[in-house]
Amino acid sequence: MDVYEAVDSRRAVRAFSDRPVPREVLERVLAGAARAPSSGNLQPWRVYVVSGEPLAELKRRATARALAGDPGDEREYPMYPADLAAPYRDRFAAAAAQRYAALGIERHDPDRPVKIAAMNSGAFGAPVVLFCYLDRTMGPGQWADAGMYLQTVMLLLRAEGLHSCPQVMWTMYHRTVRRLTGAADGLVLLCGVAVGFERAGAPQVRTDRADMTETVTFVGS
Repeated sequence: MDVYEAVDSRRAVRAFSDRPVPREVLERVLAGAARAPSSGNLQPWRVYVVSGEPLAELKRRATARALAGDPGDEREYPMYPADLAAPYRDRFAAAAAQRYAALGIERHDPDRPVKIAAMNSGAFGAPVVLFCYLDRTMGPGQWADAGMYLQTVMLLLRAEGLHSCPQVMWTMYHRTVRRLTGAADGLVLLCGVAVGFERAGAPQVRTDRADMTETVTFVGS
């Protein structure tokens, strides 16, 4: 699989099979992703790979909180700006409608928030979740580095025939995740990434992207 194919086929899959992901494949992907760029070569990410019974227990705890309507732990960083203006607000709304309609959750369903939270807390059935942390002393530059690292991970997963779904949702239950992973208090949870093989027959949703003219400006010849 070449790089363009990996980028084009990468999408946030929300329906995984229970087929196990070999540890040697995960080790190969994560070793390769270590070549991702980071300013000053700080490599600020710290990843916990959770599977098997520990992941099953984490899913049970998080799902119980979601179904109980638990609003989650205090936020350690905002998921989105408080006042999300156009065109970002419009893109967000359109993508959410596409994603969850495909999963059978209609926009005006009164139980929509709880249903979405429960699906997320089950990691959409994924047998592996990677939890990416950063040291609390790190700044915006290192958060950007972690984003490049995670994108590299997700593209290498595609090269291995695997899919993924980045989930900022896990930050809502960061205390539950920390207790299970044993992550030090000096680390802040950036996100989780669900990993696995896509479930056969699952709806394949690709959210729309803005035209390049909306996001790119060429200066010079």
